Amino acid sequence: MKKKYLALTVVSILTVFSLVACGTSGKSTESAAKNSSEKETATLTVTDSNGSIKVPKNPKKVVVFDNGSLDTIDALGEGETIVGAPTKNLPEYLASYKKVESAGGIKEPDLEKINELQPDLIIISGRQKDYQEKLSKIAPTMYLAVDTKETWKSTKQNIETLAEIFDKKTEAAKKIAELEKEIAAVKEKATASNDTALITLVNEGQLSAYGKDSRFGIIHDTFGFKEADPAIEASTHGQSISYEYVLEKNPDILFVIDRTKAIGGDDSNDNVAANELVKQTNAGKNNKVISLQPDVWYLSGGGVESTQLMIEDVKQAFE
Repeated sequence: MKKKYLALTVVSILTVFSLVACGTSGKSTESAAKNSSEKETATLTVTDSNGSIKVPKNPKKVVVFDNGSLDTIDALGEGETIVGAPTKNLPEYLASYKKVESAGGIKEPDLEKINELQPDLIIISGRQKDYQEKLSKIAPTMYLAVDTKETWKSTKQNIETLAEIFDKKTEAAKKIAELEKEIAAVKEKATASNDTALITLVNEGQLSAYGKDSRFGIIHDTFGFKEADPAIEASTHGQSISYEYVLEKNPDILFVIDRTKAIGGDDSNDNVAANELVKQTNAGKNNKVISLQPDVWYLSGGGVESTQLMIEDVKQAFE
């Protein structure tokens, strides 16, 4: 009887220890899962072009329509988070992202596809602003625009905002410092030369001019090139001009963005440098009719990599 009693006692003790251990293990597992869940759903409040917005910190799945934001995310080493983009409208320097899911056109997001992707965060530009409310029902939707009156300042703010979201402040600060050093060097040369510059966009033979407060105003307000015509009206689509106008303003430097090459179409009449009136300008006589990378300038801008490419483009004016 004593042996039987002893055996039962041992079994009881072991059972108690087992239950305690299981309970502890269960609580530990539950606690770990809770901590993991909290970490995954951590949020922060940042400022976008609309104001304050709550977004996930270190999002794992991002749909990006703004190519400037896409190139900044890429430059910060977080490109693997991109699950969707307007793949048919990506500039060549972002061609590697054509492998991600197509999220629709650059002006018309595919809401059904985006919903299927279940992103943690969506980033848009002005081209998709009309869809912001609908996109916000799928995931937090951040609108990052570039202020055409303060191009570099707003670009820098957008870079810093993305760096905060992805916890890459140190990396962003380094890249911003490098860009500001190059910007200062370009501005110094442009200011010292006192050469006048005219920014034009050609689309199937038709010309438009863009001034200081335009979508391409970075050439004037950030890089320091003097305007050939300070009276150009600020407009999203530019001021329609003729080749006679170009000759009248007689710029020392003529920057040309070929929209047709950026999005497709008939570019047979887009050779601005070959125009007889342009050849009579200072820019034409001195080989200063400079073709800017159309896909960068028309489809992107406002990011780390696009700003660097723009700097390299305008440096041609000093060659």
